[in-house]
Amino acid sequence: MTTLRLPARQTCLAALTVTIWTVGNIMVAATAPDPAWLAHDRERPAPPMVIPPTPSLPERPGRPPSDAIVLFNGADLSQWVSMDGSPTRWIVRDGYMECVKGSGYVRTLRNFGDCQLHVEWCAPIPASGDGQGRGNSGVFLGLNRYEVQVLDSHQNRTYSDGSASSVYGQYPPLVNASLPPGQWQTYDIVYVAPRFDAAGRLLTPARLTVFHNGLLTQNNVEPTGPTSWLERAPYQAHPEKQPISLQDHGNPVRYRNIWVRELGKPGKTELTLAVALLDRYTGRYEREKDDIIEIEREDGQLSALFHGVKFRLFAESPTRFFAKTTDLQIEFKPGADGLADRLFWSVGEGATPAPRLR
Repeated sequence: MTTLRLPARQTCLAALTVTIWTVGNIMVAATAPDPAWLAHDRERPAPPMVIPPTPSLPERPGRPPSDAIVLFNGADLSQWVSMDGSPTRWIVRDGYMECVKGSGYVRTLRNFGDCQLHVEWCAPIPASGDGQGRGNSGVFLGLNRYEVQVLDSHQNRTYSDGSASSVYGQYPPLVNASLPPGQWQTYDIVYVAPRFDAAGRLLTPARLTVFHNGLLTQNNVEPTGPTSWLERAPYQAHPEKQPISLQDHGNPVRYRNIWVRELGKPGKTELTLAVALLDRYTGRYEREKDDIIEIEREDGQLSALFHGVKFRLFAESPTRFFAKTTDLQIEFKPGADGLADRLFWSVGEGATPAPRLR
């Protein structure tokens, strides 16, 4: 048995101590009561009321819980884009979204960290191929890092850590809960994002719990790093919140009724925007005479060199960004050519314009 201390933000109950022990090959975790409260404390805040989801039927999906963020409601793909931020070529019909071979992965525009994710999927019929070639797709947390495998595993033998509801390449499911192709199946996934320190060193790894068609198939497992084919790569630092993505593996797998509940302390909405849009904002802006704000892009994220201090910026909308270490907010104002011709910055209060230097 091992006891470890976690930051309160990593547990939705704000408990401070987690005890891990092993029963057979199943890892079990328990949180200790929060010592800030007495037992039966009448002053302790009541849990928020949430209307639970209704179960799905073969002919129609159920209703999400009242506090869910609905990512796909059967009508449109407004919450989804290609990995580069451009419109996706996946199709919508009859209340579901379907992968189009060669169209590439799709991802959410919005970013998520610790969350409860509900996904319903259906393998194509008639079943064709075998092994990994049959009804293959995947649900990724952390953009494209941590995959829960989607596969037609009904009477279809393949390597165990690549079957349905496996944490791909690392953890086989505890049981095979697969239904025949053509029937709607459900994943309920609890994801805890990894944390890194300011130097990029891993503090705590990711954790995944998965229910497949109501049966526990992954019990609080800890990926060794990103999931992938042929290798087990180590962790590399990344933002706590990243998009959720679905894999194009060449099979017309269908998805419906996708919703997510954010866990832990609520925060601002975070988006992952197209690199082409971010590049319209990069440049030098004059805050005051000889005092320049420099906006740069590093991979898929902007940073601001502001008053000699470098801040990572997080997108709250296509034009509004914020820092997490200081209440620095920046809003870009595009000109007629699409390039930002000025920005407005604020620290704690107000908003001051800074024109772009050409």
